[in-house]
Amino acid sequence: MVHDNEITNKSKNRPFEDILQARMSRRNLLAKSVMLSAGGFVTVVAGNQLQQAIAHPGRERHELRNRRGFWRRRSRLLGFEAVKVADGNGPVPVISPDYEYQVLIPWGTPIQPGGPEYDGDPNTRPTADEQAQQVGIGHDGMWFFPIRERSYHGMLAINHEFGRNSHVLGKDDPESLDDVRLSQHAHGVSVVEIKKGRFNGRWQVVGSHNARRIHVNTPVTFSGPVAGHPLLQTPAGNSPLGTVNNCSNGYTPWGTYLTCEENFNGYFGATDEWTITEAQERYGFTENGFGYGWEKFDPRFDLSKVEYENEENRFGWVVEIDPMDASQTPVKRTALGRFKHEGVALTIGRGRRVVCYMGDDQRFDYIYKFVSARNWRRMRAEGISPLDEGKLYVAKFNDDGTGEWLELTIDNPLLAAKFKDQAEVLTYARLAADELGATPMDRPEWTTIASNQYVYCSLTNNSRRTETNAANPLAPNPDGHIIRWRDTDSHVGTTFTWDIFVIAEDTHGTEESFSDPDGLWADPQGRLFIQTDGGQKDGLNNQMLVADTRTGQIRRLFTGVTGDEITGLTVTPDQRTMFINTQHPGNGDPTLTNFPAPQGSAKIPRDCTFVIVRKNHGIVGS
Repeated sequence: MVHDNEITNKSKNRPFEDILQARMSRRNLLAKSVMLSAGGFVTVVAGNQLQQAIAHPGRERHELRNRRGFWRRRSRLLGFEAVKVADGNGPVPVISPDYEYQVLIPWGTPIQPGGPEYDGDPNTRPTADEQAQQVGIGHDGMWFFPIRERSYHGMLAINHEFGRNSHVLGKDDPESLDDVRLSQHAHGVSVVEIKKGRFNGRWQVVGSHNARRIHVNTPVTFSGPVAGHPLLQTPAGNSPLGTVNNCSNGYTPWGTYLTCEENFNGYFGATDEWTITEAQERYGFTENGFGYGWEKFDPRFDLSKVEYENEENRFGWVVEIDPMDASQTPVKRTALGRFKHEGVALTIGRGRRVVCYMGDDQRFDYIYKFVSARNWRRMRAEGISPLDEGKLYVAKFNDDGTGEWLELTIDNPLLAAKFKDQAEVLTYARLAADELGATPMDRPEWTTIASNQYVYCSLTNNSRRTETNAANPLAPNPDGHIIRWRDTDSHVGTTFTWDIFVIAEDTHGTEESFSDPDGLWADPQGRLFIQTDGGQKDGLNNQMLVADTRTGQIRRLFTGVTGDEITGLTVTPDQRTMFINTQHPGNGDPTLTNFPAPQGSAKIPRDCTFVIVRKNHGIVGS
């Protein structure tokens, strides 16, 4: 989203570009050549920078790009024919000729068959009550929860990140509380039951006791160290409600869905005089927010209303949802900290402890890790959530390719001097990370954990860079890169080693071209799926690519439509069906695209899900 480009981190912590410059010095590049020849991993950045520093120090970058293949091994994982750069644009999606797709659950689809439906008619919009029974807008992170481990039947939990007023309401500003409620009910999460047809192979929504909409006005509860704390209480005494700007996601080994609240600050505003606090400024609150205008009719979102003081602290958390039991209230897990959560990648570390990796998606913000206190099965057997007790860390990257996880704890004198208790540390995790000297990153977004235990993180872009360095040779660098690291002690240690997997700018002018990496998922076989959100180069629409993490080779599997973002990714247990999303196709403008309606129909473009399968019924990505 464009709002992620703002900067609220005014700390003097050493920026990541300085560390990259030191890390990728010529001496380190020469050392890396030894590692590569000894069988170390091959990455795009290694190939390009080795060529630049050793083989051709004086040549232009475009000449180096043409030699990238010299550093590659032939991929055995990527057997599909790629979408060509020349074909990857226009008002309709393009998929590899080895694959096919089906459109599923566009905005306005009833979550129960026979419910109210919206089909994109530009002359009408759903009512607020109807929208609360329909799939929302802004399709983003999601996960498929199989029913009885079947790959043809399950619950799909899907985030709805944002929807512009012009798209949802058909006007720029709300004119009533009903308008605000419609907008609010278009946000949040949808849980729908879907099933593949036995004879036609088409997926469809089916009736379900557990289908539901969770939106801005749904009752929620808090757990963990901040639950019950005064920072979550308002003078009005209103009960906690809702989740908003649900971006990426995660899932747990006990079968629940984790939805992440990202740009929550943009839904608040002020209708009267208001003095911004240090914490509000650090989290990006402003008088007008993102222009939704909710504060004009809903006092919960009015920062100038004293009776709703602290309402903003109720957002910015990871929220746990049970997709198999609609009677369960969503729970905000405060031990994971409050910031602009892009997503959460969960794994099981040493001692069967839960480990969560999370990015804070804003320029010059941080990467975090949570480690549960004990064995997750034992904790649950005792009635304790593994996400309620543990340690939260923030990452510091060192010049030599190592890093440290710095614990955000009130026991640290640096934090005890600024915060009253651990609940305050977690509520203002950004401020705590500033104090510890964490490394400001270039918009950390999705994280994913590969089978080789490397954690990959997409750093979407940072056009504020002012100096070139070996790892980011252009200034500014608007195209981003993907970093990876490996923790000590099976994910629970406090140190790690890191390197760069790919720099997007280095792919431009090739058939691997992409910019602004965002969504990531590593499959068990060694593929890394890369989704993009931003201005693609070489005439491309936003897209999904697949990389072989062992060879560095990248192929384009799918491109979206004009003005959209490709995001969200989940698979069935057999990996033969994949679900991905298009978000804000055409930016809501029917003159650019009418997708998923036929082009020329004048229908409003609608966010939707794609069901992707290989024509030979193979694993998706192969």
